[in-house]
Amino acid sequence: MKITDVRPYVSMPIDGQPWIFVEVTTDEGISGIGECSDYASTGLLVRGLDWIKREVVGQDARNIENIWQTIFHKFDDLNGRGFVSHLISAIDIALWDIKGKALGAPIYQLLGGPVRERVPLYTHVQDWNSNAGGPEDAAKAAVATKEAGYSAIKTDPFPAQAGPDAGFSGPAEVERLTPENFRKSVEWMDAIRGAVGPDFELMVDAHARFDVASAIEAGRALEHINLIWLEEPIHVENHNALRQVRENVRVPLCIGERHFTRWDYTEVLNSRLVDYIMPDVAWCGGISELRRIAAMAEAHFIRISPHDALGPVSIAAGFQVCMTTPNLYRQECLHTWFDTFETMINPMFDVRDGSIYPTDRPGLGIELNLDNVQRYLVDPDTREYLNIDTPVENANSKWIR
Repeated sequence: MKITDVRPYVSMPIDGQPWIFVEVTTDEGISGIGECSDYASTGLLVRGLDWIKREVVGQDARNIENIWQTIFHKFDDLNGRGFVSHLISAIDIALWDIKGKALGAPIYQLLGGPVRERVPLYTHVQDWNSNAGGPEDAAKAAVATKEAGYSAIKTDPFPAQAGPDAGFSGPAEVERLTPENFRKSVEWMDAIRGAVGPDFELMVDAHARFDVASAIEAGRALEHINLIWLEEPIHVENHNALRQVRENVRVPLCIGERHFTRWDYTEVLNSRLVDYIMPDVAWCGGISELRRIAAMAEAHFIRISPHDALGPVSIAAGFQVCMTTPNLYRQECLHTWFDTFETMINPMFDVRDGSIYPTDRPGLGIELNLDNVQRYLVDPDTREYLNIDTPVENANSKWIR
């Protein structure tokens, strides 16, 4: 079964967040879909997929591992983690979709079969910097989310600093938290905790923003909230800095969305620097690599919770691995985007009571709705719509970065 083409589609039904879908076709008429959506690198990834196409066209689509290794080592001068592993992810997910369709089985069955009846989810309420209101509004959103059947929520309660010498403009900044920041953050989390009750599961995301001193003080300030985890309290590059945070807070830690492939996790797991990891199936190397990372974490009795706040193909792919993973905590989602997902894929996955339930549909179990995908196509570099005149209005796009 020879690969005949690799076709990317950059579609943006939610304003400000383009999704990169990839279709891999074969000479037997079976095609698969993948995804490598990212926050800021869309144009580069689309051009990278053109490189990958030259490597994989003509290869046997059934040889998933060989193709994975070929791409990884072909471009290892760029470092196979990060940019290259994003590209691998899209192809790998699509190849697993093809294999499942060829064999008439869901991917989770090809990975050894399910270890659970459903995959529990956690979702988001707005972050402090989302311009979506104050603590009272976040508390109301948390209650509505709980009433919708979800039992775990994540938020970023940390305000950006004001002033000429400080200010958060994204993960490139190393930010220092001030006493005012801490006070507002605690107020935010106290409001949510008071609204949902003592047993509801809450997580805090710091988006890899802070210096070590701020991260430690933030962890200590939020100890009374009884968090499931504090996520990415500092930048991810320095494990010694992470160890210093680990040794000085009594809140479980989580990292992983900025870690790619099993090699990025080796020291983190061996040194037990965190309590949870959250690799992204569309960034870390696809279904193949997410499965391997999960197995490594299992050996260290560390739970995995796949990062996934982007497109529907990515969530569908992560779900297939989660069904077979013994050491799963939950899978991430942004449930307020599910109505949009329903317009982009067919059929929509089975979401009930805060969980995704499996079906017997082969492969990923979904197909792209190409009419709507193409309706919202954008230029990969400018994000200008190609087939409609006005941007899509969707306030939910403010809820994550």
